Amino acid sequence: MRTSVIGCGRWGTFVAWYLGGIGHEVTLYGREASWHMRRLMDTRSNDYLTLPETVRLSTRMEEATEADAVFVSVGAQQFRGLCRTLQSFGLKERPMILCMKGLEIGTGCRLSQVAQQELDPSVRVAVWLGPGHVQDFVQGIPNCMVIDSDDETTKRTMTEELSGGLIRFYLGGDMIGNEIGAAAKNVIGIAAGVLDGLGLTSLKGALMARGAHEIAGLIGRLGGREISAYGLCHLGDYEATVFSPHSHNRRFGEAFVKGTPFNELAEGYYTAKAIMELGRQAGTELPICQAVYASLYEKADVRQAIDALFRRSTKKEF
Repeated sequence: MRTSVIGCGRWGTFVAWYLGGIGHEVTLYGREASWHMRRLMDTRSNDYLTLPETVRLSTRMEEATEADAVFVSVGAQQFRGLCRTLQSFGLKERPMILCMKGLEIGTGCRLSQVAQQELDPSVRVAVWLGPGHVQDFVQGIPNCMVIDSDDETTKRTMTEELSGGLIRFYLGGDMIGNEIGAAAKNVIGIAAGVLDGLGLTSLKGALMARGAHEIAGLIGRLGGREISAYGLCHLGDYEATVFSPHSHNRRFGEAFVKGTPFNELAEGYYTAKAIMELGRQAGTELPICQAVYASLYEKADVRQAIDALFRRSTKKEF
């Protein structure tokens, strides 16, 4: 299968590396002005991996849109702009697999919704979600992930095409729950980093239990299946997000509370704002997400935000 990957950051480059490793023809696209792409053009390497010679590098969007399947890994807030750019390239009747996790600020839209709003209706949108860090995969450490799509044929075809010894793919059955769960786990990851930074790591167990419960309620109110919050896209991704030293979101939360610089993308920062819009739309409380949002955007005192969670009225656990 001819494939292309749009986005040459950490995960996009890994996707290209992985696709090439399981036998697909791959073109990796990046903007000519991107320092990630310039580095790859010069060395075929980044901080995590070296691309095989079989992976073609390109800065021409028309080459990236000639593939049988297009994989996308860009920042969630840049995705609508990318979709509008792609409108002029005749991207029709092909699968587009979204390999990033996030929600759009201002609308609360899931990324598959953004694609459906902006692209030709014949484009078959799927998502590739679940736990795993590039640093582990390139060392041969396997993991389990999910492919989901509203189009059953696309979902099954892509699951078969992408499966290999390094990743066991499961068929998703809830686009709402899986996309929201995958995005929201990054907000929980920031909360986990805050706890680490405050020396409150022992609270992570409670964070995991209550975080999954909170997001399950949101998923249910938006028409998804609450059980999805306990699957690979949310709870199943907690080890990689809440505990892993590789987690950008956890590290961002820790740096934030310590007042130290952090220069990597932490998608949960943007998702914290977008998910509050979803909470308003659904008419449901999101106390943990609200505490993260207040700390990041309203300059709330972090310890006071945690204390406020403890002062909430007594209720049954379930």
